[in-house]
Amino acid sequence: MENQLAKSTEERTFQYQDSLPSLPVPSLEESLKKYLESVKPFANEEEYKKTEEIVQKFQNGLGEKLQQKLLERAKGKRNWLEEWWLNVAYLEVRIPSQLNVNFVGAAPHFEHYWPAKAGTELERGSISLWHNMNYWQLLTKEKLPVDKVGTTPLDMHQFRMLFNTCKVPGITRDSIINYFRTEHEGHCPSHIVVLCRGRVFAFDVIHEGCLITPPEILRQLTYIHKKCHSEPVGPGIAALTSEERTRWAKITAMILIGDPAVRWGDKSYNLISFSDGLFGCICDHAPFDAMVMVNISHYVDEKILENEGRWKGSEKVRDIPLPEELVFTVDEKILNDISHAKAQYLKQASDLQIVVRPFRSFGKQLTKKKRLHPDTFIQLALHLAYYRLHGRPGCCYETAMTRYFYHGRTETVRSCTTEAVRWCQSMQDPSTSLLERRRKMLQAFAKHNKMMQECSAGKGFDRHLLGLLLIAKEEGLPVPELYKDPLFSKSGGGGNFVLSTSLIGYLRIQGLVVPMVHNGYGFFYSIRDDRFVVACSAWKSCPETDAEKLVRLIFRAFHDMMQLMNSAYL
Repeated sequence: MENQLAKSTEERTFQYQDSLPSLPVPSLEESLKKYLESVKPFANEEEYKKTEEIVQKFQNGLGEKLQQKLLERAKGKRNWLEEWWLNVAYLEVRIPSQLNVNFVGAAPHFEHYWPAKAGTELERGSISLWHNMNYWQLLTKEKLPVDKVGTTPLDMHQFRMLFNTCKVPGITRDSIINYFRTEHEGHCPSHIVVLCRGRVFAFDVIHEGCLITPPEILRQLTYIHKKCHSEPVGPGIAALTSEERTRWAKITAMILIGDPAVRWGDKSYNLISFSDGLFGCICDHAPFDAMVMVNISHYVDEKILENEGRWKGSEKVRDIPLPEELVFTVDEKILNDISHAKAQYLKQASDLQIVVRPFRSFGKQLTKKKRLHPDTFIQLALHLAYYRLHGRPGCCYETAMTRYFYHGRTETVRSCTTEAVRWCQSMQDPSTSLLERRRKMLQAFAKHNKMMQECSAGKGFDRHLLGLLLIAKEEGLPVPELYKDPLFSKSGGGGNFVLSTSLIGYLRIQGLVVPMVHNGYGFFYSIRDDRFVVACSAWKSCPETDAEKLVRLIFRAFHDMMQLMNSAYL
């Protein structure tokens, strides 16, 4: 991706969309076989035998009927999963989005030209916004390079959802409103909204047919900053977007609004400026996955690096209209709702433990030199750390991308395999030799790499099992026994993964999510040539989990794994 951003290309960003293959429906037999493999680490002999019988019964009976109906559905849709996934994974979820669903990222500019420095937020903010708006223009003009694996183009639909997009709360299901248009499709809104001290402002970034410059953006931000710091704080109506979804929907039936105090949680992309000149972002997960945030963050970071953190163009400021404040009429009930939203958000946020650490002993270069895939390296280190901390294997969700297919998003890699557990056990058994531990580790590597390839090729099983369940519900059938089996949730099914993980990429970008379950961990990581950077979250109120201890054990595992590779040459 790093090279693609630098290249100029005649290809249009969305030109391959119509030629992408449809998302396939995997074989029922293969999916159920893989599912049985995935539950083994969490079952004793008796439990596994019972689950095996349930799966066999499902495969020979109801499962085959549901499979045929799913195949029929797929004939009429280029992506049979898209609408279902959006609804079930995001829009029908009723818990507050901001902490539980959205993902966040930190801008990496502090590593080079923009270290923390008080009083720089407006000047830096104007430059950062300008680069963000240039990225938006690349999209509208379809000049953003197409992501590819080799020469194979990937689906770019999610990039349409980065700007001009917002989630709207509903009583039982939210909806997504998207106003993005490419130049040849028609008009695309070109204003930005700024939230500051509980108040909301808007201004257009296009003036006389072209993008306003950083000095002009600085004028707008300075106006807003002075106004907000010399006048009373606003009601903070944006805090309502951190509410439970149904409660938020009922509130909006009384008033139209947009985001929480300094972030609009339902907006697809919030750029956050801190008073010390550092930046971050928070994104709604419903319209797109983290790779979109990684792409724009990397683009902006490269531009700031390229221009030494400065604006090198004209300082002239045209007579552009000042920002317009959006003033809301709020009654006592709305103010109470805002107060309630802030209180519940702060209560939940204060319960979150976050640990972000760089491991600097080695990184991608050394692991690749040892012929180890760096992503698999980190996944196995995580499993060993969890096993050492908790004395048992942890069911794990790792993201695999399915963007080879039309509107493809993600599939689940259940990286806690039987092979991984056997290796973890060998690492805790003093009688096991280094070479035997190394052999088991390489078996775990091979298994994980194979699963990742299959999932990316549309041959995963978690989304397939979800599809079969939703077909049953649409047909008015009772929930099949397979999904009520205790091993289904114990192995992570139904969103019960103890470890929720994802590779952010091979760049300076870093992100974070909260755990899927109360006794779990959120674990995002980035891989660089000379280091690994991990971001781990846990809930303080859970007595079992400790993100600090887990990260320390992960770093220990990194050293132990490299020692195993070196042992072969002793």
